[in-house]
Formats: sequence, structure tokens, C-alpha cells
Amino acid sequence: MAAQTAHAGQTPRMGMLDVLTRNSDVAMAVAVVMIIAMMIIPIPTGLLSVLIVANIAVGITILLISMYTQDVLSFSVFPSLLLLTTLFRLGINIASTRLILIQGDAGAVIDAFGAFVIGGSLVVGLVVFLILLIVQFVVITNGAGRVAEVAARFTLDAMPGKQMSIDADLNAGLISDTEAKDRRRRISSEADFYGAMDGASKFVKGDAIAGLIITTINLIGGMTIGVMQMGLSPGDAVGHFALLTIGDGLVSQIPALLISTAAGIIVTRAASSDEHLGTNIGAQMFANPRALFIVAAVLVGFGLTPGLPRSPFFIIAAMMAGTGFMVRERSKARAVELAEAQEFEQVEESQSVDSVVSVLKVDPLEVEVGYGLIPLVDDERGGNLLNRITIMRRQTALDLGVVVPMIRIRDNLALGANQYVVRLRGIEIGGGTLHVHDFLAMDSGLATGDIEGEATTEPAFGLPAKWIPQVEKQQAELLGYTVVDPPSVLITHLSELIRRHAPELLSRQDTQTLLTHLKEEYPAVVEELVPGVLTVGEVQGVLQLLLSEGVSVRDMVTIAETLADLGRQTKDIEALTEGVRQALCRQLSMQHRAPDGRLHSITLNPRLEQTLAQALTQTESGMALVVSPDLLQRLMNRVASQMERAAATGQQPVLLTSTRIRRPLRRLLERSLPALAVLSFAEVAREVEVEVLGQVEVEYAAA
Repeated sequence: MAAQTAHAGQTPRMGMLDVLTRNSDVAMAVAVVMIIAMMIIPIPTGLLSVLIVANIAVGITILLISMYTQDVLSFSVFPSLLLLTTLFRLGINIASTRLILIQGDAGAVIDAFGAFVIGGSLVVGLVVFLILLIVQFVVITNGAGRVAEVAARFTLDAMPGKQMSIDADLNAGLISDTEAKDRRRRISSEADFYGAMDGASKFVKGDAIAGLIITTINLIGGMTIGVMQMGLSPGDAVGHFALLTIGDGLVSQIPALLISTAAGIIVTRAASSDEHLGTNIGAQMFANPRALFIVAAVLVGFGLTPGLPRSPFFIIAAMMAGTGFMVRERSKARAVELAEAQEFEQVEESQSVDSVVSVLKVDPLEVEVGYGLIPLVDDERGGNLLNRITIMRRQTALDLGVVVPMIRIRDNLALGANQYVVRLRGIEIGGGTLHVHDFLAMDSGLATGDIEGEATTEPAFGLPAKWIPQVEKQQAELLGYTVVDPPSVLITHLSELIRRHAPELLSRQDTQTLLTHLKEEYPAVVEELVPGVLTVGEVQGVLQLLLSEGVSVRDMVTIAETLADLGRQTKDIEALTEGVRQALCRQLSMQHRAPDGRLHSITLNPRLEQTLAQALTQTESGMALVVSPDLLQRLMNRVASQMERAAATGQQPVLLTSTRIRRPLRRLLERSLPALAVLSFAEVAREVEVEVLGQVEVEYAAA
């Protein structure tokens, strides 16, 4: 029955606590209104004593919280709390001043503090009070305000680098969007906190000045009232009102000193570790026993100096030496424990497969930039490279039909300030030099004049170009130059490198991902193809051959259906690829069709084509053309000549040949003529009109 009664009695208290917690905003508003009311409405001496003790308790609480705070943002309400506590102290000051001047009595707490500090001497009380003001105003508050100001400035200066690091991690897929938002919010909150602390320190300075003025008013006004209204002698008036004034000043300045000390602790803990203040001080002050032994020896020297008392120096020297001995022994024990732990970790690491795998891991694509190119990546400085890379990845995926992996961007101090390097699985595949504040002007063949600038080579296509200042951009465009900004140069180069190395970027996992997405809408064709007809690796091989000649694999339905049909007849990757290309004839024709709707082409002389067909030889890597070096050289020269003739008329032709020799001929010409597209007659759609611009002829006798 008693238990039930106790339980029933606890329920209202828990309910009241819940009500206060849920309505903390209302409680805070009421508290602020009551503080303002204290400045206007007289309050009894008993209530004033309770409020004074509460003020001291609040000051001690804030000081201890600041000492146990591990992160400044976990006590982010401190600037606002500083304002409220200052307002509370001023309210108590005004209320106590009213009681001192009207009644000559401000309660037992103020009387006790005044009598304890004065100790029978008014001069001693005034000196102690002024010293407390100087310590708070000149030393603690001034220093804390300066630290907060510098911390706010450095935090703002470091924000761009931190934002860039977050964007780089997000772009590389190391963190999620939610984590990136949280980290950005934390950086912004930290800057706001130090800025608010810089401003809030002015409240404490003002409070100290107000305390001095109020004390002076109380002392002068109290003596005047005591002599003129109460009929006291000047000596009695000074003694009575000085006690009350000093007591009032002390009970106000002691909590202010505690809170200003807490402010100093908060703003000076920015670089500390995630531990309490006492733990940090103990670990760092007593980390080196040699320093403690030296201090002990110096104190012993002072104690042996004639004229100085020996006992205090010898006592403290013994304490320092004993502390140093204990620290040294503890350091030795920790060193042994650390050595054993490291040995154990090394054994564990040597046996851990995961640790080896983490070391061997490389990124599919990464771009390293010199420190001079960081503004291109930094959003705070107007850099939009990360957004443009995202757009480029999406566009490349639409063009090639494959998912381009995440591109990690990092700075590399080993590079030149304006250099960048593109790496594919850790191996450099391209790079160049950019001028952040200049533009790249390229002569597309239509320029009507020359411009001044630093000569260079456009990195994507190797075209001659010049770096020109921004003021010359409009003039260069009027002269017919193609002018692009540095991010566009890097994006174009990166896009071309991705297209060129697309077969290497397409992994088995990427192929499986493409098939998985295809299966969502076309489950029948995927279930028939893999693994019943072909493996994922064989499908990957076909896709890589298509990508190597710039053929988009976006039409996975046609590709999968063709492979499902041809895969039962042959497993040869090249034969399967040729079959897929013929199924994609409309796509290939439209890809190489000129703006006039025609497919401009060059062909081989029938006798030359027959000679090449007879030169076909089966090798380990597939069918290959085995011809004499002389015939090969003549063939390349004739094809290059036909391409130059077509280019002079503004056309970019394709080489049409028979299906049998298309792939071997392409492999033969791709090193010297990488831009030449080689199509078979079966890969031309029937609705596309073909215009033959020339025919490649080589003397038959030379064959």
C-alpha cells in the first residue's frame, strides 16, 4: 500500500517536469519578463536573497558545464545564455540598489558578504572589489573576446577549404548527401558560434562597467540619504552603506567572474581533443617528467639562497620531484603496453585480408590538381567544376550508354601550381596546364588576325592555342577564335579521355548492373542470354569492342537480343560484335551521317579489297591482316590522302568495306588513323543515302 502511495505521489512530479520540458519556450519567455519586472517592481529582501543565491548557483553551473564540454557546439547556446545571465545580474543590482537606498537593508546575503570581505576596514573592501573588477574586465573578458574574434576570423577563412573537402568526398562517393549537409551545417554553426561569442563578450564588459557605476552610486547616494534623511552621522552613514554597497557589488561580480571565466574556457578549447578540460590539462602538463625534475631543482636552488625561507621551496620541490617520478614510471608502463599493443596489431594486420585489400584499392577515375587550380573546385570562390563534372558524367552516360564511375578530385602539392593530371586506376592517362584567370583561344581555321598570348596546346585534341587575359576575350571572338574558360578546357579533356578509355572503365560489375536494369523491363531476353547462352564476361567483351570504336551501347535491348540469337552459333567475341554492329546499322548510320543527311564515304578498290581478303590470317587474338610493310605503308598513305581531300571540302568520311575484312582493317589502321570510322556495307541502313567521295587504290603489283 505504501509502495502504491509513493508511486502515486511521484506521478504529479514527473508530470510537472514533462510539462516544463515541453513548454520550455514559454518558461523562458516568462523568466525574461520577470527579470525585466525586477527592475521596475520592488521585491522583498527575502526574495532578493534567494535570487542572489540562484545567481551564484547559475554561475557555478555554467563554469562546470564549460569545463566538461568536449565540443564548443555542444554548448552553442552560451552566447544567448551570457546575455540572459547578464540581464539577470543587472536586475538583481537594480533591485538591491532600490532596497539599499530606500530601506538601508538589502537582505542577509548582502550583509554577510559585506561584513566578511570588509573585515572592519572600508578601504580593504573597496580594494578587493576593484581588484575583482579589474581581473574580470581587463584580463579574462578582454582576452576571451580577443580569442573569440581571432577564432571567428580563422574559422571563416578556413571555410572554403573545408567546403571543398566535403564536396570532394561527396563527389567521390565517400559520404552521403545527408552527411555532407550535416558537415556543412556544422562548419557554418562553428563560424556563427565564434562570431556570436565575439559580440557576447561585450555584454560582460558592459556589465563590469555598470557594476562599478552602480557601486559608486550606492555609496554616494547611501551616505547622502543616511546623513540627510536618516539623521546618521557621516561616519555611521559611511560604515553602514559602505558595508551594503560592497556586499552588493561582491554578490554581483562573483557570478559575473565565474561566467566570464566560463566564456574564456569555451573559446580557448577550439583545438583541444574530445576529452574534458581536466583530462587535457593533466595529460599535457604532466607529460614530460624531465620538466618537473628541472622545476624541483630550481626550487631547491631558491631554498638554498640566503635570505629566502627554505620550508615553502623545499615542500613544493619535493612535491614536483615526486610527481615527476610518478609520471616517469607511468610513462614507462604505458610505453611497454603500447609496444605490446602495436605488436599485437601488427600481427593482426599481417593476418587480415581486409587490411591488404584496403591498401590495394584504387579509384577508377581521379583528377589531381595543383594548388593554383583549387579555386576552380571551391564553390565559395565561384568554382563550378564539381557541378560541371556531374553534368559531363550524365551526358557521357547518355552518349555511350554506360555509367561513368565517380570521379575523385584531390589536390596534389607535387604538381605545378597550374597543372592537373587525370588517372585511370592510379595510372596517368592525361594532363595539362590551366590558367585560372585567363581564357584559351583556339584558331578553328576561320581566324582573320593574330592575337597576343602565351602559346600552348589544347590538351583534348592537340590543337595550337593561346592563353589570353579576360579583357582580350571579346576581341579574340571578333577575330574568329574559339574562346573557352579553364573549366571547359578540363571538362572537354576529361570527357575525351573517358570516351577513349571507355572499354577499360567498363567492368564486369558494370556489365552486370546494365543487365540488371535491363531485366527490370525485359526479363525474358536477359534470362535467355545470361547465363544460358553467354557469360557476363563474354557480354562485357562485346560491349568493350563496341565502345572501342565509339559505338554507344545504350540500346541494350537490341544488343541483348542479337547476342541471344548469335550466341548459340559462336562464342567468338569479334564475330558476335560484328553481328551486333549490323543489328545497330541504323544507329551507326545516323551517328556518322553528315548534316545534309548523306553518309559520305570512301571505298577500297575491288582488287585491293580482294588482296586484303586473301591476306586474312587466324591468330590468337582473332582474324588479322598479314600484309607486307610496303603494302601497309601505301595503304595508309592512300587512305590518309583521301581523308585530307574530303576534309578540305568540310566532310568527315567513313571507310566502307566488306564485312569480312572490316574489323581486321580497322585494327590495322587505328594506330595511325584513330579518328577514321570503318563501316561495313551491312552496317549502312537502307534509308540512308551513301555518297562516295573517293576510292583507295594501291598498285596491284606492289601487293
